[in-house]
Amino acid sequence: MQQTTNTILMIRPIGFRMNEQTAVNNYYQKVIDNLLPETVNAKAQQEFDAYVEKLRTIGVNVIVVSDTDVSDTPDSIFPNNWVSFHENGNIGLYPMFAENRRLERREDIFNTLEENGFLINNIVDYTSAEEEAVFLEGTGSLLLDRENRKAYCALSPRADEDLVIEFCEDFEFTPVIFTSNQTVDGERKAIYHTNVMMCLGETFAVICLSSIDDKRERENVVSHLKETNKDIIDITEAQVNNFAGNMLQVKGTNDERYLIMSQAAYDSLTKSQIERLEKHTKILSSSLNTIEACGGGSARCMMAEVFLPKA
Repeated sequence: MQQTTNTILMIRPIGFRMNEQTAVNNYYQKVIDNLLPETVNAKAQQEFDAYVEKLRTIGVNVIVVSDTDVSDTPDSIFPNNWVSFHENGNIGLYPMFAENRRLERREDIFNTLEENGFLINNIVDYTSAEEEAVFLEGTGSLLLDRENRKAYCALSPRADEDLVIEFCEDFEFTPVIFTSNQTVDGERKAIYHTNVMMCLGETFAVICLSSIDDKRERENVVSHLKETNKDIIDITEAQVNNFAGNMLQVKGTNDERYLIMSQAAYDSLTKSQIERLEKHTKILSSSLNTIEACGGGSARCMMAEVFLPKA
């Protein structure tokens, strides 16, 4: 089993804006004043295109699919929440908290992957849980250690414990479940996605340990990371607010490892954190200011990793 892949699926936005349906529990979203929706979308497209270009320059195989204007999907730029692709040819389809995000799921994207030579064996579909108002938002909620078969998950309104366990049974992962909080207007509130406060590389983990308020839960997470020999790089809540947890390690040319993050995330890191990361991997950053502000997501959310076998 591999932890990193060379192939990434990305969705180019055509109607990107702040999604009012997700803002209820995504405290990273902001309204950018005095900008028309068209301007916001145009800026997001510029950031997206520059980001894709950077990824391709280092040898990442980026499959870009354009969003459609058939439905209102302001968050389509974050495909990792509705789908996951696995080495055995299976695909996970996930139940989404926001109704307009459910419209992002598109079967034609699977045809595109097959046209690119990937093999799809089976679709494991959890989306009926939406009828019960139960959610699990893909690899936003599930931080997968694919090599060691562990699934880290911070519970939230978008990550249901029973569904995490069901996923782990279906895909043969051990669940590592905890609660992760941030301070919002003086109150501790659940962080909406695990991949905002945590990133798993092959030999390291970036994690905001102070967000796990329960000491036993925190110790349990640390012990699972140590058991798999991960170098634990702790980040602060302020760094989480700059999306320093929202990173993804990928393979470039000649299987060179790169840790992908936004410019804001990179700028928030300390010199010693960067030095520690660079012992494990090269770093690539790209400016995603508009996408981060309006979307409340960053570099990792924009990439759906493709681990499917080649046909």
